[in-house]
Amino acid sequence: MKAIRAALLLLGGIALLGVMAAQASTLDKATKVTLSQPVEVPGMVLPAGTYTFTIHPSLGSRNVVQIFNEDRTKLITTILAIHNYRLEATGETVITFAERPANRPQALKAWFYPGWSSGVEFVYPEQKAMEIAEASNEVVPAETELATTPEEMKSVPLVAVTPEQKTEPVEQAFETQPPTGQTEVAGELPTTASEMPLILLLGTFGVVAGLGLRRFAVRAR
Repeated sequence: MKAIRAALLLLGGIALLGVMAAQASTLDKATKVTLSQPVEVPGMVLPAGTYTFTIHPSLGSRNVVQIFNEDRTKLITTILAIHNYRLEATGETVITFAERPANRPQALKAWFYPGWSSGVEFVYPEQKAMEIAEASNEVVPAETELATTPEEMKSVPLVAVTPEQKTEPVEQAFETQPPTGQTEVAGELPTTASEMPLILLLGTFGVVAGLGLRRFAVRAR
């Protein structure tokens, strides 16, 4: 009986770990991004290469994006971002860039995780945001003070910089809440979520095996 109970606990643990792993992967939205050329992000220029983008746990209308090296063993930079919404989710990662002069690296603008209609728009230091806004003819979110930690990024003042080099409230220029009738949830299943079939299989196996062992235990009494 002790062996049967141990087996049941083990199978249940395997299924639970599978579900927890799936939730963690979705919450931090870990995504590998390969850059074929140098790309500017707030505070630095990333050389060409493969990186892992993640969302740091945060609350409210802001996000904190952390960029690691490919195998996620080294944190390269931490970036403030605000919500960005699109009308329709896709099954692939979408990265958009702001136009820059020919002799400058492209500036990272927004990132959408596969299967989600909500993404993030990167916030630049105010002076850099003015340069990007003028070159791209687009409004760019900016921080008026330098924030270096996730805690500081949650409260640092933000503005929106226009192509005319003026500033306005960020809430006035960007959607900080989902558009009417749209909820901030995943749409189609992300193509990167290839572990899900295995997790479902493990969970199903655990339930079936547990029922079988329980029935065997009853007969063995």
